Amino acid sequence: MALPATMRKQGNKNAGRAGPRLLSVKTAWRLTPNMIRVVFAGPELAGFPEGREGANCKLMIPEPNETKDRFAERLKIGPAPVRRTYTVRKFDSATQELTIDFVAHGDDGPASRWASHAKSGDFLGFGGPGMPKLVEFSADWYLVAADPSALPVAAAALEAMPRDAKGVAIFEVTSQEDRQEIDSPEGIAVHWLIHPYPHTPSTAQEAFLRSMEWPAGRVQTCIAGESGVIRSLRGFLANEKHVPREDTYIAGYWKIGLIEDEHQVAKRTGDL
Repeated sequence: MALPATMRKQGNKNAGRAGPRLLSVKTAWRLTPNMIRVVFAGPELAGFPEGREGANCKLMIPEPNETKDRFAERLKIGPAPVRRTYTVRKFDSATQELTIDFVAHGDDGPASRWASHAKSGDFLGFGGPGMPKLVEFSADWYLVAADPSALPVAAAALEAMPRDAKGVAIFEVTSQEDRQEIDSPEGIAVHWLIHPYPHTPSTAQEAFLRSMEWPAGRVQTCIAGESGVIRSLRGFLANEKHVPREDTYIAGYWKIGLIEDEHQVAKRTGDL
């Protein structure tokens, strides 16, 4: 399924937008014990491009008790707010509502702290979105794998697939209660793995892939999560299953022991 021309045009149009959007919260709630869903709405979403579910975006986080006017000024002239990378979960063009899911890990990080206390009328800055990770579905089967940080991109990929798609999806979450309803094609076998200590290394996804029967035919992947897990999965796919790079989306979204800024530096310097 090729990317529609209308989507390409919208993307080009949006690329010319000056500066970040200042978004306002419509509602926020605990989707699961360890995931917070925030829905944004308002005039700043006018012109938001459709078809960007699963795309990266940058969120700019206000300081606690910072006023909206002061934050808007900082978005324009600085000093720059803290930025974090997130995923567009949904955008409803009819209602002009944008949904973003946050992993809930208390007040340890600025984005999680903001989301944990988010309520109607709260605000943050938004940059992007980029393009979705999978925009063409032409494989015989699909392999999707994610931890909580990558559940939004994985879910978006599954929901965008043709309804006759076949494959395997593996989600590694903190508890049984963190399982979500995802509109997957019926031919995708969904498996939930429980890893109650997400800040300790896990080999569960790789063990699952090694134990499963590998279907015949061409596979496309959408895999993301903790960088140590991703490094092992990337090696398995490339060296043992010989999946071509062009059919493989696989990305480290975070690293145990590092904040995002440190993780990005490590990726740029080749330390991951």
